[in-house]
Amino acid sequence: MKSYWPDDADGDVMRQLEASGFEFDVEHAIDFNIDFEKWPPSQQFIDQLKATYPVVEINPPEGDSAGDVRFFVEAKLSYELVKFVQESVSAIAKPYGGWCESWGVLH
Repeated sequence: MKSYWPDDADGDVMRQLEASGFEFDVEHAIDFNIDFEKWPPSQQFIDQLKATYPVVEINPPEGDSAGDVRFFVEAKLSYELVKFVQESVSAIAKPYGGWCESWGVLH
């Protein structure tokens, strides 16, 4: 039975994963990225993020790529989870010039 997701970028990824046979019923390491207007991110923000998501990577800019902060969630992948994490982390990151709009999962 096919699932239905909203017509947005996150829904598009869910549809692609489903088409490739992704197992939504088992837990995966889902990584989320936080981008910032200015680098480096505030240590106060990093501390707040680690209070909820202890596995955090800080990736400074290299060459043409902007730096980002990556954190991981071990869970069953769902559209609702992705939206909740992105929105809640973006709310925390906004005062520091950050936002969370991208994520990925290895399969």
